[in-house]
Amino acid sequence: MGGIDATTWQALGLVITLIGLGVSVLVWRRRGTASGLRAVAWSLLPAAAGFTGTLKLLWQIGNDVADWAVRLIFSPVVWLGISLAVVAVVLFVVSGAMRSRGVGGRATDPGRTSSPALGGRPSARPARGPAADDDGMDDIEAILRKHGIQ
Repeated sequence: MGGIDATTWQALGLVITLIGLGVSVLVWRRRGTASGLRAVAWSLLPAAAGFTGTLKLLWQIGNDVADWAVRLIFSPVVWLGISLAVVAVVLFVVSGAMRSRGVGGRATDPGRTSSPALGGRPSARPARGPAADDDGMDDIEAILRKHGIQ
């Protein structure tokens, strides 16, 4: 803060503390000793912040956050960046959903996951033919018959 020196920040802390101590007396009378002591404790913090320089620091942080928020809200360049980030997230989600459903992949041979011409290697899984499916179905049908379901 260009025009405010350390003495002014200390005086501001003292003024806020004196106001808080006045309120603390009212709290002490209306709510009792425990609430009054707590109010006095809260009232002493602005003076402590003024003497340690924390009051100035908190003011600068608040001012910088407010400036950042104003630039964020009113800058078209920032909104362009946010829009691009949203588009990227949507594309990640859509492509993940497509991959999990097996949609949109490259057309390949049934026994391969990628083309060897493009540097890929064959899949470790053997191609399943009709014979492999029939064996599995026979076992399932036998289990269903055993339990009287079919």
